[in-house]
Amino acid sequence: MIQWRGAAEPSIPARQQPLLVLEYARSRDVGEAALLRGMGLDALAPDALVSPAQHLQLLSNALRALDSADTSFMLGQLLLPGHDGAPSNALVQAPTLRDALLILCRWHARLTPLLRPRLETWDGMAALYWVDSHGAPGLRPALVEMHMTAVVALCRWLGGERMPWRFCFNRAAPRHVEQHHVHLGSELRFDCHFDAMLIEAGWLDRPWPRGSALAAALALRAAEDEPERPPGLLAALYDYLLERVRTAPVLERTAADFGVSPATLKRQLARHGTHFQAELDGVRAHVALWMFHAQGADNDAVARYLGFHDAANFRRSFKRWTGVTPWLLRTGMAG
Repeated sequence: MIQWRGAAEPSIPARQQPLLVLEYARSRDVGEAALLRGMGLDALAPDALVSPAQHLQLLSNALRALDSADTSFMLGQLLLPGHDGAPSNALVQAPTLRDALLILCRWHARLTPLLRPRLETWDGMAALYWVDSHGAPGLRPALVEMHMTAVVALCRWLGGERMPWRFCFNRAAPRHVEQHHVHLGSELRFDCHFDAMLIEAGWLDRPWPRGSALAAALALRAAEDEPERPPGLLAALYDYLLERVRTAPVLERTAADFGVSPATLKRQLARHGTHFQAELDGVRAHVALWMFHAQGADNDAVARYLGFHDAANFRRSFKRWTGVTPWLLRTGMAG
């Protein structure tokens, strides 16, 4: 049975990311009452557990109260390696970029509980892309900025230099991109239909001066012995659908594998602001984008891989998923 947590289930230690958000906003003279509004809490005790929904509400309150273009980026500077025991220790000791990214992906439920990173490599390139864990469409741009900044800052600290990341955003370009340039760099691309960080694969295995393979291995061994923290529903569902994308997953079988009834899964997804077909279409769109970008596949190849009867049917579906035709998208990527 697939393990997962709902957005309303208390699972995030307050002493970690939530208190960092609270303290950052307090340092800029935001009152605690304004920050805790809508969370159902009078105070945030360090030993308490908060739900992802409460954490998202706290972030929303902080962003609104601070009303500054740099807030998400500044919070990202505080995010990693985090304060989550063995996984954080392993991240600090990572001997290479590849090791750091693999640790981040393996322990995402503890290190980045609001977004789930996935690492892919192909033909001399590597991509770290981000998918939702608990459903926060209104906060998605800020969350992506925060998490990308966290990875850039961590890599610069551990690697001793600024790495040549390129960034793709599933959003229109903001009116002002100054903070993106300051914290991420100038290699920015918007309207990409996915949120990803790209880098040449040669950077993955360069030794880092602060790293220790032995210390990282010991920390990872300790992390494996600690209780597992299941991922959020949307992160778990994404992984599940991606593994089965060629077999046309259906709601009923998926619900059974997640240990709930179809009606319960529908209700849970609605509480996360989505539905089953939207999640499946999102995974299919990502696979198609991956095949276009990394493999140079044409419409016929992608249609066959995803189980469509013909390329025309795939083209119509792809335009429904992304708002553009495959030809326009491939032309844009080539440009």
